[in-house]
Amino acid sequence: MADAVGGDSDADRIGVTAGGGCPSSGAEPESSDSLKAFGEVLKAFRKRARLTQEEFAPLVRYSQPTVGSIEQGRRFPQPEFVERAEEVLDAFGALRGAARHLSRQPGLASWFRQWARLEAEAITLNTYECRLIPGLLQTEAYARTLFVNQLPPLDDAQIEAQWEARAQRKQLLTERPTTAYSFILEEHLFLRRMGGVEVTRGLIDHVLAVAEQRNVEIQVMPVVRESHAGLHGPIRLLETRAHRWFGYNEGQEHGQFISDPKTVSTHQMRYARMRSQALPLEDSLSLLRRMRGTL
Repeated sequence: MADAVGGDSDADRIGVTAGGGCPSSGAEPESSDSLKAFGEVLKAFRKRARLTQEEFAPLVRYSQPTVGSIEQGRRFPQPEFVERAEEVLDAFGALRGAARHLSRQPGLASWFRQWARLEAEAITLNTYECRLIPGLLQTEAYARTLFVNQLPPLDDAQIEAQWEARAQRKQLLTERPTTAYSFILEEHLFLRRMGGVEVTRGLIDHVLAVAEQRNVEIQVMPVVRESHAGLHGPIRLLETRAHRWFGYNEGQEHGQFISDPKTVSTHQMRYARMRSQALPLEDSLSLLRRMRGTL
């Protein structure tokens, strides 16, 4: 959950400290000054209309907890919410104006944002995954399958926000042709058939298409492997334009941004070993094609 499955396990999520993890704030991303300001404006107009949150919520077709989160600056208001609130509260365009200045990316949890900023400018990005297909390689059908399987369940607005954030991140693969991307994926991620045969077939087709890009390398770690350097779990590493390396780990309830050179070096060592242990590039793609043919 960094993909909450918003990171890769996504949730598309991020750590905000240099060396350790941040406590989870649940499915709601970190508040920002612009979000808090919007929430205060919304609350002022709601009170001016002499409506409680319970009375206002059905008028905009959202739940009372969602309205409360937006007023507290903890949730990004969707465009339809802004339009409905503007009309219901007769806000003179103030809510629309305030919404134009919201700075937080919807769907990205607070502890993922630092990594996402670096990821967008990285010259090298290495990813090993053993739990699910990384967000950058997910199809919409696969990602939505992850979102609807989350517990506690997400509402429709949260699912849309997470998909929008995921889709925006996925553009990195095409918008940054000079970034070197390396992915090592466990074979069982495709064997699981998350979402069913059609979803898996589309996923494999998409991964094979992405692998045709000259700046992308995709390797498969076979199920049967007598030695494996990735037993500690997923690895994400990136290199900045200044040639500094950082890492990121994600657990069930929080993310960990890693800047300590010694720890980053250890992860680089493990990743390098896994590159030699996984199937070579052509063999990996041949395996994916065979798996596709059996579906």
